[in-house]
Amino acid sequence: MDSQHYFNPYSNQTFFGFFAQLFIRLWGWISGEHSSLATDEVQMLVLAGVAASSSIVGPFLVLRKMTMLANSLSHTILVGIVIAFVWTYGTSPNIKEYGNPINIHTLTIAALIMGIVTTFLTELLTRGANLQEDASTGIVFTSLFALGIIAVTLLTRNAHVGTEAVMGNVDALQPSDCLIVSAVLGINAFLVIAFFKEFTITTFDLGLSRAFGISPTLFSYLLMTQVSLTAISAYRAVGVLMLLAFITGPTLTAQRVTSSLKGNILLSIIIGIAASLVGVALSRHLLTVYDIALSTSGVVVCVIVLFYSATAIWSRKTSYK
Repeated sequence: MDSQHYFNPYSNQTFFGFFAQLFIRLWGWISGEHSSLATDEVQMLVLAGVAASSSIVGPFLVLRKMTMLANSLSHTILVGIVIAFVWTYGTSPNIKEYGNPINIHTLTIAALIMGIVTTFLTELLTRGANLQEDASTGIVFTSLFALGIIAVTLLTRNAHVGTEAVMGNVDALQPSDCLIVSAVLGINAFLVIAFFKEFTITTFDLGLSRAFGISPTLFSYLLMTQVSLTAISAYRAVGVLMLLAFITGPTLTAQRVTSSLKGNILLSIIIGIAASLVGVALSRHLLTVYDIALSTSGVVVCVIVLFYSATAIWSRKTSYK
């Protein structure tokens, strides 16, 4: 058995063979035969964690009509990623390899700062300059994202951070990424469970929330902080361009099936995880059968779109009966 096959038992597997191998590996984990993660398993765990984490905040963002602000925030943290990279590795143009993750503590602080700056500037333009919220979001989004692209070009020109931050690279994921994604997923789950009533009231009735002494602004900032954390955990896997699909896709699909907020969150998580597993298996299938190497995160997004399309067709047919 060669070393490549040992570290990746999913090599040369077709779509159904992939899942057969997955069940074999799961049994091996239960029986104690396996103790390490294969590369495809790391990809599945990270992508599923990102999808689940995104699905927890997604329903609130969609209902609050804040998805574009979340998209803006996921892009503008690129500036924070560059700041964290420069702080960790320096500005030397001779940096040739970006083989290790950026220090997560530095990245978290930088990205959260950019999240707060993005939200603050958007609200400042909306209230101070009397602009529509979508116009304010557009100005802040394009300006800070352009600044991030310029910073990537100037400060990290010979490193992989620019490409990975924008497009993601699942092949560069490490088992440590599973821990980061799991931590963010746990934080999002804890906050939504602990403050579910407050999130719900500030989402559906601002007047009632103020009457109860619940600050809509506070929970908007808390939600944006959660989006920032989710973007931090997701950027190595999906980059800043495709995160919005993970946030909105499962949520919009679940809305076709249930009108319950709790049901929407749970179903969104299931849909996101299922899309991640199918996407990784399909990516491996295409490589094995057709020798086509595609972006795994891109394939997952396509699967999310297919899930939504199928659900939309199904719901339309059932509504005619």
